[in-house]
Amino acid sequence: MLGTGPMQISSSLILTCGGEGQNLRWGSFESPNNTYKEVEMVHTLEMALKTWSNWLEINVNRSKTKIYFVSMSAIHGRGEEWGKNKGENCYNETEPILKEGYHGSESDPRIMQKVEAAIDKLKRRGLKVQMLNITQLSEYRKDAHTTIYRRQWGRLTKEELANPKTRADCIHWCIPGVPDVWNELLYAYIFHS
Repeated sequence: MLGTGPMQISSSLILTCGGEGQNLRWGSFESPNNTYKEVEMVHTLEMALKTWSNWLEINVNRSKTKIYFVSMSAIHGRGEEWGKNKGENCYNETEPILKEGYHGSESDPRIMQKVEAAIDKLKRRGLKVQMLNITQLSEYRKDAHTTIYRRQWGRLTKEELANPKTRADCIHWCIPGVPDVWNELLYAYIFHS
């Protein structure tokens, strides 16, 4: 936890849930005898949520602490999900997805079910967690990524500029933009609940 005043901010646990599986390392990081095991992505998340829940139960002062869980940000790397050709992404997108109820691959219902189950279990154990589902909210905004316009580590080559969609950043967001909405929602939860 950071800070000493009435508001403390915890550092984040970041678990990416892309793809079908995750490689997990068992054992100490210093040990040369580590073993790796491929584990289904949803099970990996479930293990991380269990560890997170146990840590909260032991370390959080229930009478003084508000807990917020912010779901993962959407990535728009699969243009075929909104009508583009396979292999295309967010590059050159200028309009949000307007289809009400749109669910891209980032809004995997199995993931959200695991998160909701962990939060419900914490509630039964006396820990109230407020969830901010930014995943679904962000799914609509395929047009709001930095694509090739973010600051790169180096200048793009002529070949990369000739095929810019291969260098499009469909993970990070333009500022001001979508992350500001997330912050406004968090602000509303903190000061109006």
